[in-house]
Amino acid sequence: MRSKAPVQTYSGRVPSTNILTLSCPDRPGLVYAVTRWIAEAGGNILDSQQFSDTSDDEFFLRVHFTVLGSVPAAELSDRFAPLAAEHRMAYRLVVAETPVRTLVMVSKEGHCLNDLLYRQSTGALNIEIPAIVSNHPDLARLAAAYDVPFHHVPVVDKADAEARMLALVDELDVDLVVLARYMQILSDDTCRRLEGRAINIHHSFLPSFKGARPYQQAHDRGVKLIGATAHYVTAALDEGPIIDQGVLRVDHRMTAADLARVGRDVESQTLSRAVQLHAESRVLMNGPRTVVFA
Repeated sequence: MRSKAPVQTYSGRVPSTNILTLSCPDRPGLVYAVTRWIAEAGGNILDSQQFSDTSDDEFFLRVHFTVLGSVPAAELSDRFAPLAAEHRMAYRLVVAETPVRTLVMVSKEGHCLNDLLYRQSTGALNIEIPAIVSNHPDLARLAAAYDVPFHHVPVVDKADAEARMLALVDELDVDLVVLARYMQILSDDTCRRLEGRAINIHHSFLPSFKGARPYQQAHDRGVKLIGATAHYVTAALDEGPIIDQGVLRVDHRMTAADLARVGRDVESQTLSRAVQLHAESRVLMNGPRTVVFA
């Protein structure tokens, strides 16, 4: 039996809308069943996207809708449960306007962190950053500029450092963890605990150029394209389900330093796009892959 995820709530003044995402075994009549339920609940569909994966007969759906009378999301979720059980649906119903509470982890490079902070501060990303965790003190001033609490957690003992991070996840009611160039490998246990809610950015099209000095490796190989990959974190290093990828064409005139400079822009933009997609409930897990409703 598939279980439903916790429901987010929204306490703002602007009338809220809801997003329902689900996956289940494919069969005729699923769209009709869901849209009929929304109509009977007094709902009005603003946007709907669906996908049937014929390779494993799995169905995916994302519906953005309003309900007359502003029925609480928790109540709507309870009402939907019988239909979900009938069709073996794994589902999630959230309020679209609720910012996703996001813990950002970083080491010394601040380009991805700075991009996330700026986009969040301007309202371009529907996230709220209650804290930043770093194994180095270098980016404390950047965090302070955005008035975000900065936690310096040196990795002397990995288990202790991860325990402190996970304690913050619980204490701050964090929904998403973003590794914004956090140069530490998380343990298998931590990866499992954060499954589906931790995003990492990798400095290439996976699995190319792993390890240290990736842009020097790219330069040495004479690459003509550089890229970045944002993916969910799993115990298999840099092999989690891919959310988004970015690419930029380069040529022989560029030095390794040039590649690193333009690569930072690709990394920042790709990570922010992935965070935005996740925050808008546009990413559904499909085994080792993802379904991304753009």
